[in-house]
Amino acid sequence: MITKYLIVFLISMVPLIELRGAIPYAVAFHIPTLPAYLIAVIGNMLPVPIIFLFARKVLVWGCDKKYIGKFFTWCLEKGEKGGEKLKAKAGRGLPLALLLPGTGAWTGTLAASILDMDFKTSVLAVMGGVLLASVIMLLASSGVFGAIGALLA
Repeated sequence: MITKYLIVFLISMVPLIELRGAIPYAVAFHIPTLPAYLIAVIGNMLPVPIIFLFARKVLVWGCDKKYIGKFFTWCLEKGEKGGEKLKAKAGRGLPLALLLPGTGAWTGTLAASILDMDFKTSVLAVMGGVLLASVIMLLASSGVFGAIGALLA
């Protein structure tokens, strides 16, 4: 069972997959709900401070490097441009945009880092989004796998 928990933890840390993969995996393999939920949320939130504190610095550092410079510059410019659009649209509601479940912990934290948002506000907004997304994924996964189980019975 420890191996399945470890898999849930690791899946939840993968960018873009995050809870969207970890929770359906846990439900599909009948891993006890509460521990799997907590492990997925912890795994998804663990990289957040690291991303917030270092992502922008790494991108800026890599901008003038021979092989990665163009890509890092593109990432930084794209992030800043998208961030400014989001900031113009959301205004003071920017932390609310990070709370939206579709944003994801990695993407939301990277956006907050590039926009030089406040650390505490960003982490709390991302955490709220992770909690909301995890509940949605748990309900959706339980419904889908429950329906499949009923059809096969």
